[in-house]
Amino acid sequence: MDVTNLDAKWALVTGAGSGIGRALALAMARRGADLVICDLNPEWLAAARGEIEATGSRVIAAEVDVANREAMRAFAEEVHGLIPAVDLLVNNAGIGIAALFVDHPLEEWDRIVGINLMGVVHGCHFFVPHMIERAQGGHVVNISSMAGFTAVGNMTSYNATKFAVRGFSESLAGELSVHGIGVTAVCPGIINTPIVRNMTVYGPDPEESRRQATRTFTRRNYGPERLAEGILSAIQGDKIVAPITIEARLFWKLTRWTPGLVHWINRRASKRLAEETARAARP
Repeated sequence: MDVTNLDAKWALVTGAGSGIGRALALAMARRGADLVICDLNPEWLAAARGEIEATGSRVIAAEVDVANREAMRAFAEEVHGLIPAVDLLVNNAGIGIAALFVDHPLEEWDRIVGINLMGVVHGCHFFVPHMIERAQGGHVVNISSMAGFTAVGNMTSYNATKFAVRGFSESLAGELSVHGIGVTAVCPGIINTPIVRNMTVYGPDPEESRRQATRTFTRRNYGPERLAEGILSAIQGDKIVAPITIEARLFWKLTRWTPGLVHWINRRASKRLAEETARAARP
């Protein structure tokens, strides 16, 4: 799909109130797109709407929980009552949970699977059929992660959902290609967004773990605005899997060429984490 000029195109972005979603929505608005956006945070949603409208683009905005099937059904009905179909669908909403598997509550599995995986499924289920029916092509972007092909300890549920999003996207790409609709699984590396600061952490010192992770992402200083341009390039190139950032591209190659090395790195990281956890748990 040509995204150099998005005049007269409608783009839908979930989780558009902050981070990657907000940056990508604005980047598409600056290229002429009108936006459909949703988020659970009303203040973030209102701020994003104002920024998009300032570019001259039209905006349809709604507070929506992507994990809630009926809420997504109602959202889709509202949108399709105004426009026939979206041209670009970006399933971006997601959360992070850091926990060893043995410390991970089952209800938190329900939450992360509901948002990170089923949120993507719901977005596709309620919006893709209208794209097919309109028969004018389009593109679907599902936000996976470097964690969607490189497993790391302490992030089992996050890994599981992001691997699933990548697999779902690769499968969907084949199905939708016959309709002229592209699909891209975006796999960023370390991006400085609110997801790390807001993630749920389980362990002996969750606040310190969150602070350490936040410092790492802040120090990396790769902002969502830069990532948004990479996503648009991936859409333009019709990439099915798009590892963006140097660390994501490196590990994408390593997992394909030397999976044993990646597994060794993961075991070393898990051992170090276990040692740090044990030290933190000592009185």
